[in-house]
Amino acid sequence: MRRPFAVRAGALLGGVLFSGAFALLTGPAAIPASAADGDKGFTIEDPRITESSGLAASRLHPGVYWTHNDSDDGPYLYAVDSATGKTVARIALAGVGTPRDVEAISIGPGNEIWVGDIGDNLGGTWKYVWIYRLPEPKKLVDQTVKATQYVVKYSDGPRDAESLLVHPRTGRVYIIDKKEDGGHLYEGPAKLSVSGANVFRPIAAVDLWATDAAFSPDGSRIAVRGYFGGISYAWNGGKIEREGRLDVPLQRQGESVSYSADGTRIMYGSEGAGSSVAAEDAPEGASSGSKSPSGGGSSSASGDDGGSAATGGVKVGALAVVAVCAVFFGLRRLRRRG
Repeated sequence: MRRPFAVRAGALLGGVLFSGAFALLTGPAAIPASAADGDKGFTIEDPRITESSGLAASRLHPGVYWTHNDSDDGPYLYAVDSATGKTVARIALAGVGTPRDVEAISIGPGNEIWVGDIGDNLGGTWKYVWIYRLPEPKKLVDQTVKATQYVVKYSDGPRDAESLLVHPRTGRVYIIDKKEDGGHLYEGPAKLSVSGANVFRPIAAVDLWATDAAFSPDGSRIAVRGYFGGISYAWNGGKIEREGRLDVPLQRQGESVSYSADGTRIMYGSEGAGSSVAAEDAPEGASSGSKSPSGGGSSSASGDDGGSAATGGVKVGALAVVAVCAVFFGLRRLRRRG
């Protein structure tokens, strides 16, 4: 039996406070994202976006990020200008059913947008989930775009997931399931079919309670984030190799992640009205011009020192605050489910 989210977060909070209270009181304050090359971060201003659960950098429209609400919003995508935080277009998806729990978004080859209606707040009870594919509009105006809908099943049974990745070169689709003690990277068929179910199979373990993941623009790395941290993996043809922790910022409820279009930054999003998207330096070698993954990380991805995957790259003191927030949002989600 799965413990309620608030209970798990409360247990984590106790352990973190015991081990990190001193660090919280004496450690330095978080340093805001610098104004270096690449995206700086922004605040989503659109009052219609209250549960931003996915994030993807447009390659067709520089500086624009695609996002969507978690649930109860309908088949809509929002193009947000990172320079202002304002929505410049809302896209309605035609040709799909009523979304259930949209959790992720990714952009594949040919500027195609992939949307993962793959969440299952009941812990994995739906026999199938959906993925939608549509061309990214060339003009950013409110419009309706026809999408293709795919049925997805897992070879080892239903499960909750919030991470959808599409390889920027091969176009192959991957999902990471969401499990507190770590999940798995699932690989879809080389080409998805609109007839029948597309079976995704586990190919590698992921050491994180994953809420989202993204490929670097050159496909050499993936960034996986959770509520309490993140991990950078070398892609290695799908045989992923852990490189180090990601410097995940303190957020109310960490839900989404995307590389910037040039690969120099990793963007971290959160749920809530007026939510912020924070920018941190990406590990070296992840830009679109890189030809091979770097053997080491930059200052934003330290080496694997055997620390807990649940704490990722969040400093211990800051994690205590995150856990407090997690308790609050866990209770809110429980009330919403009820």
